[in-house]
Formats: sequence, structure tokens, C-alpha cells
Amino acid sequence: MNLFDLTGKTALVTGAASGLGQGIALGLAEAGADVVCASYSTSEETVKAINGMGRKASDLVVDLSEHSILQQTFDKALELTGHVDILVNNAGIIRRTPAKDHSEKDWFDVIDLNLSTVFLLSQIAGRHMIERGSGKIINICSMLSYQGGINVPGYTASKHGVAGLTKAFANEWADKGLQVNGIAPGYMATDNTAQIRADEDRNASITERIPAGRWGTPKDVQGPAVFLASSASDYLNGHVLCVDGGWMAR
Repeated sequence: MNLFDLTGKTALVTGAASGLGQGIALGLAEAGADVVCASYSTSEETVKAINGMGRKASDLVVDLSEHSILQQTFDKALELTGHVDILVNNAGIIRRTPAKDHSEKDWFDVIDLNLSTVFLLSQIAGRHMIERGSGKIINICSMLSYQGGINVPGYTASKHGVAGLTKAFANEWADKGLQVNGIAPGYMATDNTAQIRADEDRNASITERIPAGRWGTPKDVQGPAVFLASSASDYLNGHVLCVDGGWMAR
């Protein structure tokens, strides 16, 4: 099991205040990593839980859609930890509006955070990791990295883009000791899906289509994240791992 041991590693996890980001941060800490949580709102709950495991955790409250502060955010993580071995690009938003009514503001809000921030923060972290000769970048993609979805054109475009960036960075950085991969969660019971879970008919039709017979939870993403963050995945490059209860296989 030493392959999955993250003792001595530090991770920067965006959007770690709740949902999948919180689950991933806790999973990495359970495997031995110290974690810097960077979120729009406080990650106090996540930090407290990680500290309770005997690991170090820090809470950075930042608006990651403000691209001018991304270098400063990464520098602060370095100041707190000394080095960043793992970057998890999880922070994201979704705007549900039919394509014909999808506003320009909704489009750019989603693209700016979900795609441009992933590119820029990966670029910043990548420079640090290339200098060190090792590093893991995990991008949170989506089933809508493959499918079109309904009423979410901006989100779909952004997640297709994140899957493409994952492969593009992997192509350039694999021979420099970095592994860049992604996780495509299926239907997860988080705040982002509260609206469709509240629709009884939609909820039932989705659940019926999932071979596992249930929605996923943040805990379901912990193991895959630890795998991609650990030396167990040292020869995995540019892969997007579907964690979806079998949805994509249906």
C-alpha cells in the first residue's frame, strides 16, 4: 500500500469548502497529505476535519475567477507548505439556462472559472513542478466532457475544454516527471445538483439509468483522487477517469 501513501506530500485543492472538493481534500489527508484549501467561501469545516487527522491544513478564501490573483494564491500555498506536489482543479460553477436564453454573462462566468482558471493555475503549478521534476495535477472534468447535457451550454463547453487541457498538458509534461489526469464524476449528490434532485421525475429517471442504482457522493471520488495523486499512477498520463456508477458504459 506504500504506492498510495501521500505522507510528506502537500496538495492545493480548489473548491474545498464543500462537495467533491471537500471530499477529495479529506481523502488526500487520510492518505497522509497536508492540504491547502482555496475556495470562494471559508473551508473552515474541511480544515478542522483534516487537522483532526493529525495533518496540516490551511484555509485560503479567494475568488479564483479573478485571474490576477492566481499567482499570489499559489505563492501563498508555497509560503504555507514549502512545496506543492499535487494540484486539484475542482472549483467550478454551473448556470442552468436553455441555450437560446443563455446570457453572455453566464457564459463568461462559467468559462472564466471552469476553464480559464484551470489553464492558468495549472500553468503556474506546472512551472513549479517542472523545476522540482515531479508533480500531479488532477482536473475535475464531467460526464459533460463527453456529452452535451441539457440547458448547460457554458458548463458543457467548459468541461469539454478541461478534458482537452488535461491531454494537452500531459503531452508536454509527461517526460518532465509530471502526471496530468482528470476525473469525470457522474451524477453526484452535491449542491450543484440540488435543483435536479428536487425534481422527482428527473431524479428517478437519472437514478434508473445509473447501473449502480444510486447517485454518487464525495466519498466515492476519494479513492480515485488518491490514486491519481500517488505514485501508483506514475505511468498514467492524459487520462480522464469516469467515476460515474457505470453511467458512461450504459
